[in-house]
Formats: sequence, structure tokens, C-alpha cells
Amino acid sequence: MATALALVVLPPVWRTTRHLVTLVHEAGHAVVAVLTGRRLNGIRLHSDTSGLTVSSGKPRGAGMIATAAAGYLAPAALGLGSVLLIDGGHTPWALYAGLATLALMLLYIRNWFGLVVVGLSGVAVGLLIWQAPERVQDFAALAFAWFLLVAAPRMTLDLWAHRRRMRTRTTDADILARLTILPAAVWNTIFLLLTLAALAGAVRVTDLFT
Repeated sequence: MATALALVVLPPVWRTTRHLVTLVHEAGHAVVAVLTGRRLNGIRLHSDTSGLTVSSGKPRGAGMIATAAAGYLAPAALGLGSVLLIDGGHTPWALYAGLATLALMLLYIRNWFGLVVVGLSGVAVGLLIWQAPERVQDFAALAFAWFLLVAAPRMTLDLWAHRRRMRTRTTDADILARLTILPAAVWNTIFLLLTLAALAGAVRVTDLFT
């Protein structure tokens, strides 16, 4: 947990580790787009830690709403799922699932920076699977899971600050506001509450503070 907090709280570190959160964010959009029957066209990861996932299909409806909502929820969902797998003694499942997702993402990356981020992440996970001893796998997988769980609420707070500062109307929350009857601020609040719930659930599952 201390390692995860350091990766999120320390500004010089966060500027680098945030790229991993963006990767998971865009992977969330991509996976849900495919699962809801949309066509995935491409994924871009940028050096300023922003990203973009483009899919085609119906411009409105449940599939589009789920796809737009998936980004900010994906890190928390992946973090909680990984904690459950690791706590149940299934660390290899979490690692292989991550490696498979990264391999599939390579097919849809449309810029060089994104290719580098996904490629290096895949190499790191591959080395963990095939070279690292079991205890190192457990530590690395658990540290990354907690990192995602802590980073997810921070990203929703950053979204709130970004919308106030830039007055932008192109964020996921704004897209969801145009797709539904709920305003962007409500969607931002939903993101925050759900990511905090995932963090609390992971703490409860692992009895972290008992």
C-alpha cells in the first residue's frame, strides 16, 4: 500500500506512472466498446498522459454510454479484480490476463508513443511471468493493483479540477452528459464514488488495516 501511495502522491513519480493509468483507462474504453458490439478503430496514448479511443457504431444508446463510462472506472475495476485474484492465490491469472490485453491493444495502437508504452508494459509483464520468482510476482502484481485502486479516485478528482480550470466540454463526463439526462458533474461524482467503493472493497477483502 505504501508503494502504491508513493506512485500516486509524489509529483515527479506520478508524472510517469500516470501513463499506466491512461493505458488502463483507454483499455477500458476499448474492451467495453468491443463487448457492446461497437467496432474498435484505434487507440492513441500521448506524452502529456492523455489518450483517445475511437470506436464506431450507434452514436447513442446503452453501448455508447457504457463505452464512455468505462474509462474512469477501468483502473478501479482492474485493481479490485487483481486484488481478489491475488488474495485467492491466482496471481498468474492476473498477469496472463494483463499480458493478453496488452497484446490485443498492440493491434489497435495508432501512434508511436502509445506503441512504446504498451510494448514496454508488455515486456515488463512478460519478464514477471517467465523470469521472476513467485514472491516477486505477488509483490509486483499486488503493488500495481493497489496503485490502480489509489490512482482511480485521484483521476476523477483531476477530472473535476480540469473541467473547472479549462471549461472544457470534451471529457468523458461531458460526453455522458450529452448521452443521458445526468449533468457532467453528476457523472464525475459517480466516478468518484464508485472508485472509492472499489478501494474500500479491496481494503475490506484483504483486511489491510486489521
